[in-house]
Amino acid sequence: MKPFVYKKAGTVAEAVRAGAAPGAKYLGGGTNLVDLMRETIEQPATLVDVTGLSSDIRRLRDGGLLIGAAVRNTELATHREVRTRYPVLTRAVVAGASGQIRNMATVGGNMLQRTRCAYFYDAKGSRCNKRNPGQGCDAIEGFNRMHAILGASSACVATHPSDMSVALAALDAVVHLDGPGGPREVPLTELHRLPGETPEVETVLRQGELVTAVELPPLSWAKRSTYRKVRDRASYAFALVSVAAAIDVRGGKVKEVRIALGGVAHKPWRAREAEAALSGGPATVKAFRAAAEAELADARPLRDNGFKVELAARTITAVLGELAGGVR
Repeated sequence: MKPFVYKKAGTVAEAVRAGAAPGAKYLGGGTNLVDLMRETIEQPATLVDVTGLSSDIRRLRDGGLLIGAAVRNTELATHREVRTRYPVLTRAVVAGASGQIRNMATVGGNMLQRTRCAYFYDAKGSRCNKRNPGQGCDAIEGFNRMHAILGASSACVATHPSDMSVALAALDAVVHLDGPGGPREVPLTELHRLPGETPEVETVLRQGELVTAVELPPLSWAKRSTYRKVRDRASYAFALVSVAAAIDVRGGKVKEVRIALGGVAHKPWRAREAEAALSGGPATVKAFRAAAEAELADARPLRDNGFKVELAARTITAVLGELAGGVR
């Protein structure tokens, strides 16, 4: 591990000043960054500890929730308003890791964690455009069972690992940022980038920008929401496919619906084609299946992960059917 300077930030302004320096990285729980440092994939010159900042959850005047970036995942998952008003978020966080990791990991760090692609982590033996731009991507012709079927490119087929971010994408969450250019807000669905030709550029964050909070809008019908994660084993495994969904059904019709997918793309994948297909239509299993197929029409599976297309379609259909009360 390369030697680095450690700084503990007392305020957001102090953190931003330190974080704007060349080679600086923000440190939350360290559950991903420290691993990457051990593997020499990340080699920051300075670590700016921001765990003492923005660590509360509070209700906003419009009824939404503002979640500080330094809130621990365990606290988020067990918060009464999160559990009752946004159950999809609680279930996504609990599905995300072991209890020990949830006790350390922060909301901001969870959103910004990097891919768990094995070729990305194999710094000495594999080519990876995300790690070394222009080097190539061994995953495309390698063992790619866990990799992307949507939004990938010839430069990168890695998937985003965060379960929490999939739920936040479904909930229309807004990310609050602060940096050298001042504060700004970015929809969670726009925070992460698809790989294109520059997979090493993973988010829209500018140099020195810090995530300070995540805002959840007051979606009263989000009480009927859930998260389902399909994985190889019951604990401590990343998603093959996951679905976060919320739905409002009235008189047998879909009035509101939100769907996001995990394990299928380089970012949390908001299923807007499926949502558009369902809006105002019948809440039936047939309609749910058709909407899922519309969303996955552009899927481009690799040699080992073609099963994800059908798995995603079935999981979307099953989750929506469950939320709609077991319709036929």
